[in-house]
Amino acid sequence: MAGIYFHIPFCRQACHYCDFHFTTNLSKMDDLVQAMKKELRLRKAYMGNQEISTVYFGGGTPSLLSAAQLSELYDEIFKLFPTNLQETTLEANPDDLNAERLQDWKAMGIDRLSLGIQSFHPEILQFYNRSHSAEQAKKSIEISRKAGFEKFSFDLIYGFPSTDHKLWKEDLRIALEQDPGHISAYSLTVEPQTALGKWTQKGYFQPAEDDFVAEQFEWLQEQTEQAGYEQYEISNFGKPGHWALHNTNYWKGVPYLGIGPSAHSFDGKQRGYNPSSNVTYLKSLQAGKSCYVEEVESIEDRANERILTALRTSWGLDLEAFQEEFSVALHLLRSKEIQKLEAAGWLLRKGNHLSLSKSGKLLADSIAAELFI
Repeated sequence: MAGIYFHIPFCRQACHYCDFHFTTNLSKMDDLVQAMKKELRLRKAYMGNQEISTVYFGGGTPSLLSAAQLSELYDEIFKLFPTNLQETTLEANPDDLNAERLQDWKAMGIDRLSLGIQSFHPEILQFYNRSHSAEQAKKSIEISRKAGFEKFSFDLIYGFPSTDHKLWKEDLRIALEQDPGHISAYSLTVEPQTALGKWTQKGYFQPAEDDFVAEQFEWLQEQTEQAGYEQYEISNFGKPGHWALHNTNYWKGVPYLGIGPSAHSFDGKQRGYNPSSNVTYLKSLQAGKSCYVEEVESIEDRANERILTALRTSWGLDLEAFQEEFSVALHLLRSKEIQKLEAAGWLLRKGNHLSLSKSGKLLADSIAAELFI
């Protein structure tokens, strides 16, 4: 079982908070599609003979590609790899949805849409520099269902600075009323190289206080739980049968092949990445060479990464499996830290598994750091 991720680095406009690799120059879209097909062929051996069970088109804005361009990439998978597909996801912006495109995507084999909603409030969408309107956001799942789609995810952002929580509560209420089955929610983060980061440095923008953001996170936990969603990962909430299989495999350490500029890959032991440059990527692939760079990771790096990612999930860290893989008895090495975190009510231990409590999820990274080897 393995996955393939395509990074489509094109956007209609730059969101003020985003630090993912992308460009608003759309002139090289077809060149990039051809280069990605070449990379698939060049790196076919990376996955061994493992069956491909999930495909994910991310970005960027993959819904900017034509149906023909998406199909070229998708069809190449079946030519090169053994497949037993369980899920194919396309990230899409609400303003890219129409009946014809949705029908094309469905016919192609896409069966899950990850919709970049972020907010249902016009003033927040404008501040973020999103390309869609609040009305398009509200209509997105309706027209997708009419086209035959059954699996969705809404992306939402909380932590927008305000005098109270009214805006976030309204966003979450509208989202849950639409009942997408899955919600990915992220706090508004100020990254240095973004427009938001530069405004913050110059004093034009003041991020919300940590306590304010934490209260919104707690409201998110409470409301999603009441609506029948499980917080199966810190930022991801799904009803039974609606979890994101591709992303779940990331957190379980399942191998995946990343195609496109800035895409990361994992073969089960070693990680690597493509440079975050369209020019470098295109030049390399047009010359018939992969530009993939293998990361140099120590056993400690890999073990700590496993602790960090596993604790983000509802199933938590399997101490027995961890010891078998890394030859480290974490429950003995970090027994004092584990006892302290349990006493604080942040860490739960059930048999051979460690997981975070509801309140512990607010402190996931710092808790994981205390358990690093």
